[in-house]
Amino acid sequence: MLERVRLAQFRSHRRAALELDGRPVAIWGPNGAGKTNILEAVSLFSPGRGLRRAKAEEIARRPASVGWAVGGLVAGGGPVHEIEMRAEGGGSRQVKIDGKAAAQLALGRILRVLWLVPAMDRLWIEAAEGRRRFLDRIALSFEPEHGEAALVYEKAMRERNRLLRDQVRDPHWYRALEAQMAEAGMALERGRTAALAEIGAAQAAAETAFPVADLTMEYPEGAAPGSVGDLLAALAESRGRDLAAGRSLVGPHRADLGAVYAVKGVAARDCSTGEQKALLVSLILANARALAARMGTPPILLLDEVSAHLDAGRRAALYDEICALGAQAWMTGTGPELFEDLGSRAQRFEVSEAEGESKVEEVVT
Repeated sequence: MLERVRLAQFRSHRRAALELDGRPVAIWGPNGAGKTNILEAVSLFSPGRGLRRAKAEEIARRPASVGWAVGGLVAGGGPVHEIEMRAEGGGSRQVKIDGKAAAQLALGRILRVLWLVPAMDRLWIEAAEGRRRFLDRIALSFEPEHGEAALVYEKAMRERNRLLRDQVRDPHWYRALEAQMAEAGMALERGRTAALAEIGAAQAAAETAFPVADLTMEYPEGAAPGSVGDLLAALAESRGRDLAAGRSLVGPHRADLGAVYAVKGVAARDCSTGEQKALLVSLILANARALAARMGTPPILLLDEVSAHLDAGRRAALYDEICALGAQAWMTGTGPELFEDLGSRAQRFEVSEAEGESKVEEVVT
């Protein structure tokens, strides 16, 4: 868990400091005050571009744009680590762990961070890319190396797609790239399949107020890989069609995540808005339970505007499950009344905004 978080020149926060005791964190304030910016900062304690998927230069407080910094102390249940992240004006994100430069992948070995944000409410009805990204975040939470496989695959595919758009037909240009795609692509498939198995087991073993989703991997006809050799052969065979399309038509980048509301037998995309939200919450909780069982400590949860589309009963049930899990959950809402069911089980912070600058103050009750 995080015992301390510091922000400097981050989004709307010129300076912010939060001292934490391990309980869930309830953050409230009006829309636009800077609540989600705090959660975004915490999301950067995991590999990747955070819950907004923002580039480093997009995060700096404006209009100064002199760069930004986020720091934190990780403790509780394991070694203590001081983590610093910063980006100078226009530069890329730099990470230090205990004073030494480190790759982002190293963050995933120290902390596991999961999030649910309002933009994900459309997960079941948007394009497949969003669901793939959602599944890959789950897989990354179990195995940080999953992120490396994704990077290798995406880089090789971009290069192959460039050849396709340029109408290059010489097979020698494709073979090395396709070999990389086949190896990394099957690593992606193994990670995704293992993640679905872990989530399924965690849902089956839990008593929860949230609906269970049956999850499957889905592919367009002829696009599913079987093995490294199969994927390599499929890429070579598909070059003609790919040249006509100007992009790669087979491989794990064509996968989709299928979900069915188990009790009703209804596809998630056909469920009500409230049911779709409840299914998402269920998957995040299952992911957290699986990680807690595997790692011996629960992940950090970031739940932005979590009360949206949840009735009072499910909201109270969510708080109970979070506390039973022992997770440090960071939750935002527009008012303190949304967190009344937490009672003394949570720390509370109020965020306000004046003259374009956010202020954070702990509320002690």
